[in-house]
Amino acid sequence: MSSFKDPDFGEVVVRHSAWSTRAKFSVATSGKLTITVPSGVSDFLAKRFLNSMRKEIKEKLPVKDPSTQRARDAQKKILAKKAREYLPYRLEFWAKKYGYKYTGVRLSHANTRWGSRSSSGTISLNIGLMKVPEPLRDYVIIHELAHINHMDHSDAFWREVGSHDPLYKRHREQLKQFSPGV
Repeated sequence: MSSFKDPDFGEVVVRHSAWSTRAKFSVATSGKLTITVPSGVSDFLAKRFLNSMRKEIKEKLPVKDPSTQRARDAQKKILAKKAREYLPYRLEFWAKKYGYKYTGVRLSHANTRWGSRSSSGTISLNIGLMKVPEPLRDYVIIHELAHINHMDHSDAFWREVGSHDPLYKRHREQLKQFSPGV
């Protein structure tokens, strides 16, 4: 994977794929224009293809303004730093308080999930949690810890969540007002 700067699109990501038979344009969740090209295609040819398709790309793809993209990237860096300083310690606090054991913590910036728990015991928490009030962060952490004992959303799972967060239904509803994406 490589990238180059473009005056209209900002940073353009070039992905090389053995499965690709032609160049394809898409917009990543970050808002960056991505060109997927067959393996062996140079960045020079990818740029030429971009230039030949510039008008169509502007008309058909929702590419974000490069300055907006830079602001978003800066916000993501700030949230990631805050999350690294806060979320692992908060996870450890709740785990110790309620006797949960997990194997690791991973910070993500997924657009659709606040958190998850892998079958290996790793808890993933979204850096976007740093944008929500603390009771909602705690709800997500407790929710993921409860998945250690229940890998589903069964009645037993929700009883366990409720035993640690009696207001979990309200917190769950309030969380819907926010987006996990950065």
